[in-house]
Amino acid sequence: VKIFAPNIEQRDVVNHLKSSPTEEKRNVLVESARLARGNIQDLAELKASEFDAVIFPGGFGVAKNLCSWAVDGKNCTVNEHVSSTLQAFHSAKKPIGLCCISPVLAAKVFPGCEVTVGQDKNVDGRFPDAETASAIAELGCKHICKNVNESHVDKANKIVTTCAFMCKAPLHEIFDGIGTMVQEVLKLA
Repeated sequence: VKIFAPNIEQRDVVNHLKSSPTEEKRNVLVESARLARGNIQDLAELKASEFDAVIFPGGFGVAKNLCSWAVDGKNCTVNEHVSSTLQAFHSAKKPIGLCCISPVLAAKVFPGCEVTVGQDKNVDGRFPDAETASAIAELGCKHICKNVNESHVDKANKIVTTCAFMCKAPLHEIFDGIGTMVQEVLKLA
């Protein structure tokens, strides 16, 4: 297992204690290295031939830094290294795992693919970003409704997705869903 991140400036920096933006500037690779305890490489150096699969975590950083979904929605652009990494694994018929908001990356890069970001309606207030499913459909992809503890496998494209924090759920349910995604990716590898 190796961890990669793009060597780019973050779109913005948020003080999560106050839930407000700061004037500070940070680099995505440097911040990712902090989280990974330094064991990380520039995404530009990733070679799909050296790996059996790739998994992209989710989070607002994906929507702000790996693509511009947070600002542009379905009209977003995907970072060139993220897009080329996804395309390299897809071309090599190697599995791709995506959770939380990161399935929108596949929706932008692979028209016609199947993904899930949970439900397409805000069921019991648990899916406040349910409109993301409609945006995925507008991109020409199929959104598959799944519960937080489940994942969806697009067998034709070897793409495995789960909604994770796109659902307001207890952490153990989110953990279970991510676990099923990882298990399905490993089965396809």
